[in-house]
Amino acid sequence: MCRCWGYPMFSIRGRLCVGLLLFLAVSDCWSQTLEPRRWTHLPINHHFIGLASNYSTGDISFDPTLQIEDATMDLYTLGAGYIYSFNLGGKTARIEANLPYAYGYWEGTLIGQAASTRRHGFADPSLRFSVNLLGSPALQGKEFASFRAAHPVRTLAGVAVDLTLPLGEYRVDRLINLGGNRYVLRPQIGVLHQRQNWEFETTASVFLFGENDEFFRGTDREQDPLWFVQGHVIYNFQRGIWAGASGGYGYGGENTIDGVDQDDAGRVNFSAVSFGMPLSMYQSVKLTYAISQTNTRTGTDLGNLIVAWSMMF
Repeated sequence: MCRCWGYPMFSIRGRLCVGLLLFLAVSDCWSQTLEPRRWTHLPINHHFIGLASNYSTGDISFDPTLQIEDATMDLYTLGAGYIYSFNLGGKTARIEANLPYAYGYWEGTLIGQAASTRRHGFADPSLRFSVNLLGSPALQGKEFASFRAAHPVRTLAGVAVDLTLPLGEYRVDRLINLGGNRYVLRPQIGVLHQRQNWEFETTASVFLFGENDEFFRGTDREQDPLWFVQGHVIYNFQRGIWAGASGGYGYGGENTIDGVDQDDAGRVNFSAVSFGMPLSMYQSVKLTYAISQTNTRTGTDLGNLIVAWSMMF
């Protein structure tokens, strides 16, 4: 007989650990993503819309004392995004909004018996504001094209802040939720060096988590900051075609449940390859394959296939 996760056979402490680990398996899929070309110089007064489909699959490793084995997950996410670029004191700035919808399936064995669950609904949306402080004057039209052509070698630098809003699907009686029921603030700093057809980009960020005082069955969840650094190497071919390789590393994020430290600080490696090409003067597509690997005894090892489309107007 198939059982649902969290069936009565665990102590409350054990159930909290199960819920915590499974929740992190979900949230890691879209919170710790590699983000190439985030600091690319854009023409101002332009709108960008996009759709992205992400399929994530992999294994989940639990503390052996929980007696959960062979746990796997499959998560499908469809995201809609919007970007607007504008002039901020002579610098190029942008605002972004993203809304994901997800469908997930988790299965494994719980004390030797099959267990599984499904979830579908909206995940937490996010807002991002960024400004390029160096190397990206606010330009458009012919002035923008002339500046790019006259500066084949240059360095750009910027800062940003990303805010995740607690508006996704969430129920306090569930062990697995698509929403986090808390705010997440993510300050970022990035540098992009362009040399002819090559681009070298790096971003450092920290996730600052709000408190969730309605964690599983009314418990209180707090989380330490999670540090994340990523780097990208991109080569631009002719006619807007590009390819890139990415790597990243995340550390920290230890949880505290009702004042009890969970000793679950994470160390995760990320790697990805991407390919992009234009469909027309105003539309483009991107294909990315990314891998995340946990360097601790508990966590997730995931593969992600992402297909994205965007249009400028």
